[in-house]
Amino acid sequence: MLRRNLVTVAGVAIAGLFAATAAAQPASPRPKMVADAALQGPPAWAAALDRRLRAVDARLSGEIGVYVQRLDDDATWGLRADESWYLASGVKVPIAIAVLREIEQGWLTLDTQVALRDDDFVDGAGGTNAHRAGARLPIAYLLEEMIVHSDNTASDVLIRTVGLGQVNAVAAELIAAQGVRITTLSDVRRRAYGMLHPAAAGLSSQDLLALQRAGPGQARVRRLADLLDVPASDFLLPDLDSAFESYYATHVNSATLRDYGRMLAALQRGQALDPAGTRQLLGLMARVQTGTRRIRAGLPPGTRFAHKTGTQYRRLCDSGIATLPGAPAHPAIDVVIVACVRGADTQAGERALREIGAAVAAAKIPSAAAPPPEVHR
Repeated sequence: MLRRNLVTVAGVAIAGLFAATAAAQPASPRPKMVADAALQGPPAWAAALDRRLRAVDARLSGEIGVYVQRLDDDATWGLRADESWYLASGVKVPIAIAVLREIEQGWLTLDTQVALRDDDFVDGAGGTNAHRAGARLPIAYLLEEMIVHSDNTASDVLIRTVGLGQVNAVAAELIAAQGVRITTLSDVRRRAYGMLHPAAAGLSSQDLLALQRAGPGQARVRRLADLLDVPASDFLLPDLDSAFESYYATHVNSATLRDYGRMLAALQRGQALDPAGTRQLLGLMARVQTGTRRIRAGLPPGTRFAHKTGTQYRRLCDSGIATLPGAPAHPAIDVVIVACVRGADTQAGERALREIGAAVAAAKIPSAAAPPPEVHR
């Protein structure tokens, strides 16, 4: 039986949905990072990137946020990179790191099986919801579903397995020491619907699935009123737009793009996990099946992009490490790209993310570094 399950899994039960998120456990010191090269002035490739992405932003009905970091010299560029952005399923990377650290410690293995419970089910992509409550699923399967297919149910099972405090400890260590609050994926829904009526804090997993089946917009609002057995006229806000915007304003499951990029840089450099865990997570991120029309679609063919997408109501993100091919005599360069869109519809947001990928590729970031000089003996 899992150690975390013996901790009754109760470490995961949220006694009061809107109470403070579980306190983080003591974490090891933040990995030492190279000083931000942006403080010494913008890199040579930044000007073209800045012009192109400000044009993308101007054409969009909403806003983009972008952070780019070249990992060989830590040169950076950003647009709204120090503002708080909703990460959506971007939180699944620190969840995975927390799980893989438990494997490092010997508390879990990839073959450890976790029983699926009635209250684990969350709407969304992936294959975990095809299993019945009581099914025992291996950690390896749950990690694959969570990262590759962005499976929310798998995410919540993994959070339950390691404890929400462990996940937030990872976020505090690798993303930002202050203000990062990750919740379960089911509580994302309860908190958002709770902006309409506080009784939404008690919605069951089956209620959440029923709300998703009701469809978008006012149809979902009416279904929520039915489930809560209250008239919609009692709701505190008029629609889902208002509810989700109020939820985003709480800054739960949010971070600056620069801070999120710090975590990705640490992961790529082997500072977040041991070598086996690093290979495992980056391998999963390189096989992500979601967001095929986002950043990856704008990168050159054959570019390795180990990333994680995120999608929520009028919010889209795509963040990862791209290994950009160099020009002749120039090596390939690992580049962190963190990008989010807010206030635009899905089609326009995905187009903007694709243009961000194309702009990073066109900026010739790898070509900026001179090849090592030849030594003649």
